[in-house]
Amino acid sequence: MLKRTAGWPLLAATFILGILFWGGFNTAMEHTNRVEFCISCHEMEQTVYQEYLASSHFKNASGVGAGCPDCHVPREWGAKLWRKIRATNELYHALRGTIDTPEKFEAKRLELAEHVWAEMEANDSRECRNCHSYERMDFHKQSRRAVEKMEPALEQGKTCIECHKGIAHELPEDYDDD
Repeated sequence: MLKRTAGWPLLAATFILGILFWGGFNTAMEHTNRVEFCISCHEMEQTVYQEYLASSHFKNASGVGAGCPDCHVPREWGAKLWRKIRATNELYHALRGTIDTPEKFEAKRLELAEHVWAEMEANDSRECRNCHSYERMDFHKQSRRAVEKMEPALEQGKTCIECHKGIAHELPEDYDDD
């Protein structure tokens, strides 16, 4: 009987440590999903954040806004974890000083934007669709120009980023929209 109960303290300790680890890990994941964290690097705060503040994703007539994580981090846990792992590359470059001045950032802006656009095209603009969907659009309430663009996009199965590059951030100077 003594041998059976001898493992319970170890099992209980492992369980408690697991809960503490999971709580700490989840807290860190949520902390890195805040706009304040995103702009803690001056490269982001001085460039794309300023552009975002001037965009309709920050301020608009309805008062509904989207922050950095809403557009750049998946909601699903597995996809979110994978995105966070890939984001360590961004931290590496921030520490190396690859984009630590506005001039360096502008020199790499097109490359950085193309990575984001490719990811958004590959996932069918998943994060955009958390707030926007063709099914919820009322084409009768849209402007004529919007309807002329959105209805064919729906019929052609286009994804948001195909037409809406530069919606929250300036397009790179060397961007060629062919």
